[in-house]
Amino acid sequence: MTSPRVLIVEDEDAIITMMRYNLEAEGFSVMEARDGDAALLSVAETPPDIVILDWMLPLISGIEICRRLRRDPGTRLLPIIMVTARGEETDRLRGLDGGADDYITKPFSPAELVARVRALLRRSRPALAEETLVFEDIVMDLARHKARRKDRTLALSPTEFRLLQHFMERPGRVYSREQLLDMVWGHDVYVEPRTVDVHIRRLRSALNTAGERDPIRTVRAAGYALDSED
Repeated sequence: MTSPRVLIVEDEDAIITMMRYNLEAEGFSVMEARDGDAALLSVAETPPDIVILDWMLPLISGIEICRRLRRDPGTRLLPIIMVTARGEETDRLRGLDGGADDYITKPFSPAELVARVRALLRRSRPALAEETLVFEDIVMDLARHKARRKDRTLALSPTEFRLLQHFMERPGRVYSREQLLDMVWGHDVYVEPRTVDVHIRRLRSALNTAGERDPIRTVRAAGYALDSED
């Protein structure tokens, strides 16, 4: 199963190192940004599954980043944990009112951080905790690495399986070719963006027989999404 992607937005090296070490040890994929501009760029280029956001940051405060993410329809539901040294109740309420889903005060234990991340992901993205993904009449058994539509087994290559899994974990969201390359192929592999189109065609061919609705929507000049009939 795809590792949940965590974006750490923090400007203290020691805290970044501690969080990265403990999150990666628990199976998370970790990205980092050290200021608000870098954070917003990272979210736009490689959308994370959850953001751990420090309150006090250079350039743009954590609370302002949170508000901007909540105003953007594409990131309105992105899970956010606010991390800060400000422990007063009024500060906690301000962070939550600004759009944070959870709030953790420094200093904190690594175990508490990991537990908060897991709990928030379970609430916001139940698919991350499941071994079976279901979207309309498509079912993916991640443990057995099999997929089917209705009663028909889908013949998918490993790349097409990962591509379908990515879409089914995030239905409705539009992803550009570049984002799909990063998330499905990985940062360290050089692949032409048009390769995504080839695999999308193969995935569609495997998914769709005569009379079946194509669940993969092409969004002109934007990318692809897995969409319901509605």
